[in-house]
Amino acid sequence: MGIYSVIGKNLTEVRESLFKGRSGIIFDPVRKEMGFRSALTGMVERPSLKGVLDRRMRVGLPIQGEYAYIATLEALKNANIDEQFLGKNNVGILYGNDSSALPVVESVDILRQKKDSMMIGSGYIFQSMNSTVSMNLSVIFKLKGINFTVSGACASGSHAIGIGLLLIQQGLQDIIICGGAQEINPEATASFDALNAFSVRESEPEKASRPFDRDRDGLVPSGGAATVILESYESAIKRGATIYGELLSYGFSSNGEHISLPNVDGPSRAMEMSLKLAGLKAGEIDYINAHATSTSAGDSNEAMAISLLFGRSKPIISSTKSMTGHEMWMGGASEIVYSTLMMNNSFVAPNINFDHPDEFSEPLNIAKTTIEQEINTFLSNSFGFGGTNSSLIVRKFTR
Repeated sequence: MGIYSVIGKNLTEVRESLFKGRSGIIFDPVRKEMGFRSALTGMVERPSLKGVLDRRMRVGLPIQGEYAYIATLEALKNANIDEQFLGKNNVGILYGNDSSALPVVESVDILRQKKDSMMIGSGYIFQSMNSTVSMNLSVIFKLKGINFTVSGACASGSHAIGIGLLLIQQGLQDIIICGGAQEINPEATASFDALNAFSVRESEPEKASRPFDRDRDGLVPSGGAATVILESYESAIKRGATIYGELLSYGFSSNGEHISLPNVDGPSRAMEMSLKLAGLKAGEIDYINAHATSTSAGDSNEAMAISLLFGRSKPIISSTKSMTGHEMWMGGASEIVYSTLMMNNSFVAPNINFDHPDEFSEPLNIAKTTIEQEINTFLSNSFGFGGTNSSLIVRKFTR
């Protein structure tokens, strides 16, 4: 695994933030100056790749690609996969990404100002394509296997991991680099701000993201990148790889209704499918990392869906978005990393800012503070615009 997140630039920093319930949300004055209704955002500094990656490779890499490169470097190192191994083996990449706004805006600005398309430069085309992350990383790491981007709104990262699972189960690949990336800049989130979707609790940024809380007033945009290396058991054992967890199943569904408003049926069917494919009963899930983004409709519908399936067993639940904000295309991948870190360090990260449950969250077993206990199996939910849903189940690895 590898991570570049608003709560830490590597696995060690992220684990500490999760345990301490540390928020990565800030007030960004630039957004307020630009006319945003909400200036809240998750924030992480841009990595410096000069001297790390040659200029030819950097030119076509957008900011979310830079995040993804750093996360993938860490993941490959932890997987004990080096350049020589990549050159000799059929390693693939499936990355979740559903927009690349900044390079589009910048290239159009240049055209409008200069009235000459030749002034735009060659890098913008590769930065602005939706497939930019998988495109760039496949070249940088000289990958020879499956290579495409998964675009499924805020479930993109989760779907990328799920599709990776299916390809490995079919025997079509042994190793796939999977993940999700999201740019952090005003250009990428201005249209969301226009929907009145963001929290305006600007005086207390770290308290703005309040999944499941009665007093929530909207989500907080965020981003970064997360990478997991999926590998067949036989391949991992043969290499002597460190195994962080076993990906058991991938459940998915579509709501088939409103383009932006979620429902209860779609998420319920995705979770049901994941349980069925894993051969598990609801009571065998120890922890749920909820999608809950801190919106009224989204949180309440997910709470009802969870209650339908897990009302009797009451697994511990938290939304790590309370600390990170909504990482959008990245979130489905990062939350697998966050949850796996908890599982391997025997704790549940808190759903911070959960002070007052509402009628839908009150029946759930939501962790208000850090809980130190064993997690053997967890489920992670990711939902997105268009009613796309993904639920992944991961189990602790034991020989």
